[in-house]
Amino acid sequence: MVDQSTGLGSVLAHTYRGEMDQATTWRSRLDQTTTWAVTVMAAILTWAFSSPDNPHYILLIGLGMLAAFTGIETRRYRDYDVYRSRIRIIQQNLIANALDPSEGVAHSDWRRKLSEDYRRPTLKVPWGEALANRLRHVYLPLFGIMLAAWAFRVSVFTPDQSWLASAAIVVIPGWAVGAVVTAFSVAVVAAAFWPRERRAKGEFREGEFGEWKD
Repeated sequence: MVDQSTGLGSVLAHTYRGEMDQATTWRSRLDQTTTWAVTVMAAILTWAFSSPDNPHYILLIGLGMLAAFTGIETRRYRDYDVYRSRIRIIQQNLIANALDPSEGVAHSDWRRKLSEDYRRPTLKVPWGEALANRLRHVYLPLFGIMLAAWAFRVSVFTPDQSWLASAAIVVIPGWAVGAVVTAFSVAVVAAAFWPRERRAKGEFREGEFGEWKD
């Protein structure tokens, strides 16, 4: 391709750098969302256990805030994946083939696919897959910590009351609060591990560590 059109090779080189910059920017936005989620969670946990008089439902509010951060990060991940997918297409079909032409290109029509995506940019992964990705990689442990803290707060932290009495929120009985929390927990786990076809482009292949040096 470079032999046929030196101008096109130069354009793709600059394009690759631009896509890398976009992917790095969106990756940093993902990290910022995670940082805010952890900071807010730490502040809520500290306040909830600072005094027995502090209401336990602040931890449930924390769960809601974690859910909001998860939604924000899911949306940002879908945007990040647009640029990451373009980078992988260029790496797999242009750079890899330039280094070793013997194996050919991974996608014979990669230039057409990349051209179509520049003409009509589209999101590459559905919302459910993006949500499952962020849950498994970041937010599922955070939800687990917050749920465990709430269970500890309404049971062990108030030994003079039953957990049903401690879990009640004003006029909402404890059994209803427990049912909602249980349903929420099941929904989060199901969203993280529900079997689905992978749409995101893979980057890493399992293999023996260090075999690439042989």
